[in-house]
Amino acid sequence: MNAASTLCLDRLAQVLIDRLTVEIEASGRHVHLCRRDLEALFGPGYELSRVKDLSQPGQFACAERVTLEGPKGQVRNVVILGPVREESQVEISLTDAVALGITPPVRLSGDVQGTPGITLRHGERTLYLDRGLMVSKRHIHMTPQDAERFGVRSGQEVRLRCFTSRPLVLEGVEVRVSPKFAAAVHIDYDEANACGFRKGDRGLILV
Repeated sequence: MNAASTLCLDRLAQVLIDRLTVEIEASGRHVHLCRRDLEALFGPGYELSRVKDLSQPGQFACAERVTLEGPKGQVRNVVILGPVREESQVEISLTDAVALGITPPVRLSGDVQGTPGITLRHGERTLYLDRGLMVSKRHIHMTPQDAERFGVRSGQEVRLRCFTSRPLVLEGVEVRVSPKFAAAVHIDYDEANACGFRKGDRGLILV
C-alpha cells in the first residue's frame, strides 16, 4: 500500500470516527449572572469582558472572576460565563460542594427550582443568591440533525462509552437538542478525572 492510499484510509477512518462519536468536553466550575446581579457585583452599567469563545455558539468565558463562599469555606477565582442570563446560577463539582459545606442537587443548567443559595464575592462587594447552586448533570448538546443521526431525542437519557485513558461507561447522560447547539458531551472535572479525560477524547452513544 502506497503513502497516498494510507493517507486516504486514515482520512476515511477519521470521518467515520467523527460521525459515530461525539467530542467530550470537561466543564469547570462557573457562574452565570443576570444583569441585576452582574451590576450588584461589578457596578452599574458594567459589561462582561469576553476573552474566549466556547464550543456552544454564542457562549464565552469572561475575564471576570468571583469567589464562592459557603458555611465551611471558599472557592476562589471562579470564572463568569457570558452572555448574561435571565436568572443567575452557579455550577460546581461535588468536590467543590464539600469544600463549601453545601450539598446542591445534580441538575441541568437552568433548572434552579429548589436549589440552595450561595454567596458570591468580588472585592468588597458581596451578593447572596437565594437559589441557583447546582452540580451540572452530565449531558450531550446536539442539533436536530445530530439527534436524527444518533437515533435519540431531547430529554432522553443514554449511556456514553468514553474512549479515554481510563475508559468507562457513563450512565444517565441527558440529550439536549436545539438548532442553536453544537455537538459536544459536557462532564465536570470530577467525572473527567475519573475517566482520565484529555482534550480531544470522544465518546460513543449507547442507546
